[in-house]
Amino acid sequence: MHIQRACDAVDLPDDAQLQAWVQAALAGVLERPRRATTLTLRIVDADEGAELNQRYRGRSGPTNVLSFPFEPPPGLPPAAMAALDEELAAELAAELGDIVICAPVLRREAEQQGKRLAAHTAHLVVHGTLHLLGYDHIDPAEASEMEALETVILGGLGFSTPYEVSEEPDDERPSA
Repeated sequence: MHIQRACDAVDLPDDAQLQAWVQAALAGVLERPRRATTLTLRIVDADEGAELNQRYRGRSGPTNVLSFPFEPPPGLPPAAMAALDEELAAELAAELGDIVICAPVLRREAEQQGKRLAAHTAHLVVHGTLHLLGYDHIDPAEASEMEALETVILGGLGFSTPYEVSEEPDDERPSA
């Protein structure tokens, strides 16, 4: 796992905690642990978060977490992949992708939702890792499955559910 801290966010959890949360997400989903898995977790400021959100999602302003599952270069024929030497082919097969967390948004959401910064960071790390593994929350059934997985994984790490059920019928639950 590669961790890139591209902003001054000294109050965020350390690299060992971030790595443990990624490993918990992988273990919570994969029946058999992969022999090797690589991903990059990048923590950014609001400017970089906004630029990435605009470029890849067409939305202005920063968002809390973005996930970029690894895809081989476009147009690479299967024969070219097969021709790669064994070591490079194994590295590509192990690559999950990239997770980008915007520190200012993370901090603001934790405050607004009354959550500890570590708990909200763990949630976004688990959430981003699940996206790299193919989980999504576009339709209600997928969202329920992903939220349930997040709750179980975070519970195993000692955190409470990230999804609060409100008494208000029109309330929208905060989610990553």
